[in-house]
Amino acid sequence: MSKSNDPGHFFQTTSSIEESARKANKSKNKNGNPIKLTSKILAVIPDSENKDQVYVAEAAGNVKRISLESNKVISSFSGPTAPLTSLAISPTLTTLYAGCWDKTIWTWSLLTRKPGTRFLGHGDFVKAILAFKLQGKDLLVSGSADASIIVWDAATGEKLHVLKGHTRGILALAVDPEEYDERKDHVVVFSAGSDREIRRWSIGISSASEIQGTEESPSPILTHETSIDSITFDASGDLWTASADKSVKCLSRARNWDPDTVLEHPDFVRDVVVDEEGGWVVTGCRDEEVRVWEKGSGKLHHVFEGHFEEVMGLVLLPGQKVVSVGIDATVRMWSLKAQDLAKAVKEAEDARQGKVKDVEPEKKESLLTAEEEAELAEMMGDSD
Repeated sequence: MSKSNDPGHFFQTTSSIEESARKANKSKNKNGNPIKLTSKILAVIPDSENKDQVYVAEAAGNVKRISLESNKVISSFSGPTAPLTSLAISPTLTTLYAGCWDKTIWTWSLLTRKPGTRFLGHGDFVKAILAFKLQGKDLLVSGSADASIIVWDAATGEKLHVLKGHTRGILALAVDPEEYDERKDHVVVFSAGSDREIRRWSIGISSASEIQGTEESPSPILTHETSIDSITFDASGDLWTASADKSVKCLSRARNWDPDTVLEHPDFVRDVVVDEEGGWVVTGCRDEEVRVWEKGSGKLHHVFEGHFEEVMGLVLLPGQKVVSVGIDATVRMWSLKAQDLAKAVKEAEDARQGKVKDVEPEKKESLLTAEEEAELAEMMGDSD
């Protein structure tokens, strides 16, 4: 074991010291135009009213609204003293919700940023939340490490239904877009969690229950070997899943949720989003990388390197932009536009080959005025 006189290195192995040094060196990179916060970031959602803003949930217990245009924190929502794991905004765009390690759901007015009703009912960390409108009423659905799902009246905080079926904590929720119509009396919600199961629920205002499986479409859906951290639907109604078994899968609705695409990763996958415009699938991984895959072929197209800790969340914004957040407390943005992506691929390839990026020579300002420059040019012309 190598020796070090740095007090911070006492009782550390050589490998841990080297890893700390690697992260410290990587933290200096400016890839993705990073916005640095002071606490680990555990979740991100878009600002429904501004395409250049996002909300992020911090381990320090704050929610920050961030402008990606100015690279600044615009506003902060405070109150919790425990980590926040998940975020949602009410359909009326008036209330911000955050699931918390303190077993509650916090709310704030988006106008005043003052805390509102706290939703009490779970027996463990709240890990996932959804907000939507049904028959004119705002509903909130939450999933917890206590393995239960609770349906709430979002306006009053009243507990409407408690759903049980999972045997371990719930990590992800998603509304089935093929079944959703706010005029109907129910909505279908998919849930996934630490027990590797995906379950489906029919949720209404007056009743809620699990959708039972059939011979053609079994329930629960079992496709991963371990925890499922994220689920999202694409425009075709197929379900994309990100798992700690180091894979992302596309579960085909037409094939009764059998996987038709598998994207293998070197480590746990925390999130997945689908860019329909470009035909890309983007994944965030524990190995610090953001990967871009061809949706049709499943081929890895590019790896965005920038984060120096685990990537925890992704969000797709208008204009083919994807935002990533991570344990390194940074918010980074990447372009999926064809021209920008081609440039990123070329720069990555040049870096692998050891090519030095061309740097334009610095333009020195002339000490002459514009009139003197013109006079000099005229004199030079006369001397020919």
